[in-house]
Order: sequence, then structure tokens, then C-alpha cells
Amino acid sequence: MRVLAFLVLLSAAPLRADAARQSSIPLEDGQQIFRAACAACHGPDGKGQPQSTVGFDTPLPDFTDCSFSTPETAADWVSVAHQGGPVRAFDRRMPAFGDALSEEQITKAIDYVRGLCADRRWPRGELNLPRALVTEKAFPENETVLTTTMVGGEAAALENVLLYEQRLGARSQYEVAVPVAVQKNAEGDWERGLGDVAVALKQVLFHSLASGTIVSAAGEVVLPTGKENQDLGKGVTILEPFVAVGQILPSEGFLQFQGGVELSTNHERANDEAFWRVALGKTFTQGRFGRSWSPIVELAAARELGVDEGTQWDIVPQVQISLSKRQHILFNVGVRIPMTDRSERDTQVLTYFLWDWFDGGLFDGWR
Repeated sequence: MRVLAFLVLLSAAPLRADAARQSSIPLEDGQQIFRAACAACHGPDGKGQPQSTVGFDTPLPDFTDCSFSTPETAADWVSVAHQGGPVRAFDRRMPAFGDALSEEQITKAIDYVRGLCADRRWPRGELNLPRALVTEKAFPENETVLTTTMVGGEAAALENVLLYEQRLGARSQYEVAVPVAVQKNAEGDWERGLGDVAVALKQVLFHSLASGTIVSAAGEVVLPTGKENQDLGKGVTILEPFVAVGQILPSEGFLQFQGGVELSTNHERANDEAFWRVALGKTFTQGRFGRSWSPIVELAAARELGVDEGTQWDIVPQVQISLSKRQHILFNVGVRIPMTDRSERDTQVLTYFLWDWFDGGLFDGWR
């Protein structure tokens, strides 16, 4: 959404929209539309006019900068251009061009602007699919996520995991996950402490907007920072390589897959384990440009290797909801239900609070 903050400057003032209404904007291609409606501020090359020309001191973006023009979806760009800045809690100086330009003209202009990024290594924001509770995404992110897992009954526990993700260039991302748990021990007393901290690196291997596909590989190291005698950690370093795949489906649907192995560095303390997860969902939008709702169903499976035990299967129905008008603050709530070994494993309630800090501050973009 940071890119949308500068879309408020597509026009110098509402007078630009009035002028567009009184003229016939060429429809032949996006470059013509951009130069007719936007170049007065953004320049014919998309790098922005100087302050002395535009008459205001707000920095103008460089649309040829791929880190700026690629992360968001075309729908986010269109919403601000069509409805004006307030639709995403941006400056009211950005007029609504929905009456001045046709839908086709707006789309062509935005396609042209985003095409000014000449480096095709950068995945487009349309491939940034809604985040599931368990299945890892393939798209590299700049965000902070607080995930909470709640279990009731005799094995009551509450675990919070703070995850920080930082994008590195076009295709890479590193992340750090810090868990803190509060749980009831065998004597019925409550214990709390740090769990096993994890660090990971993710790399996009393939992406195609035409096919709607993105594929990434990642490696994670789980460190034995939790107290094993309090069941807050495994007491051994775990290496976790995995692949993640995202696929856009028709009618705002999406499919995500993650598969990998957990490799123990000490098999006397922990066995190796294979896991695979699938998430299937669909996004609904309130009105045309309002709040988004993404119901998702996940299937999660895990199997210890080298032991005579079956595969554990879970089903995780959930729904992700955008909270802020800028849609950079998201909330997800779901239930992880065991499908096997139900007498030994409890149902869990999971939630996350997600802040895409690249798109704005925690308190920005609400109204």
C-alpha cells in the first residue's frame, strides 16, 4: 500500500479530473492515457516532476523503482484511481477518476505505470495470496505477525509467536520467530517461558503472473532455546527445508501448498519428520473496494520418519479479515481439529494479527 500513498498524486488537484472530464482522453494505449492524465505531476517518464514544477513539497515516487511499483495488486491501484484517496485512507486531494476515465482507461494507465519496472525478477503483488494460519506463503513479505494458539482442558496452554519478516531485494526474505508460552504442567501448576526461536531464509524460484503461479524454497533453523523439561522446546536444533507454492484460481480463488522435512541434529532427542500442508480459499470484497473476507480451509499432515507410527492429519477452517481501510492490518481466526489420534491430541483455537508495515504505520490507514 505504500505505493498507493503516492497515487494520491496522480493529479495535481481536482482540477485535473475536471479537465479530463472536458476532454477526450486517448484510449489507444496506457502510455497515452498516463501522459494525458498523470504526467503533469509524474513526468512523461514516470520518475516525477520536480517540486518547482508541481508546486508542492510532497516527494513524488519513481515508478521505475521496482520495489515501489510491484508489491501491491492492480486492484489496490485501481481502487484509489477510481474512487479517490479516501477509499484507502489517503489524502483527499486525490480525486476520484471513476467518472473522468473509463474502467478500461484506468486499467491501461496502471498497467503502463507498473510496466515501467524493467526488472522482471520482482514478483507482482497479485501473487501475494492471503496468509493461512499454518501453510507458509511463497511470496516474500515485509510484515510482523503475532500468532496465538489456545488449548483448553487438562493440557491447557497459550502460545504466542511473534514473527518478523523482512524482504531482501527482488526475490528473497528472512524471518525470525520468537515463541512465548504459558501452559499447565502435570502437577496442575502454570509455567511460562521462551520456546524454540527459529530463523529462516526464503527465495523465490519461479513466478508468472500469466499463469498465476509462484514457487519458493526456504530453509529454517529452529534453535533449542526453550526449556525441554518444561515442554517449551525440543532440546535439539532442527533444520527445516521446505518448498512453498501459490496458485491463483478463477473467481478470486487461491491454492497454496507447503511441503518439507524437519531434520533433527540429535535423533536420541527428536526424530525426523515430514510434513505437507494445503490451503484452499476464496476472497470476497465488501462492496467493490471495501473490506476483504477470505475463508480458507487447510489440511495439515505430519509423519515421523523411522518409526512405526501413522500420519497425523488436521483440518483447519478459518477466515481472514482486513481491518484497516488500507488493508495492511489483517486478522485471522480458525480452529485446528485433529482428524487422527483424537484421543491424544486436543483441538486448538488459532488467531493471528498481521501488520504489513511496508504499507504504513500500525495506526495509519484506518479512516
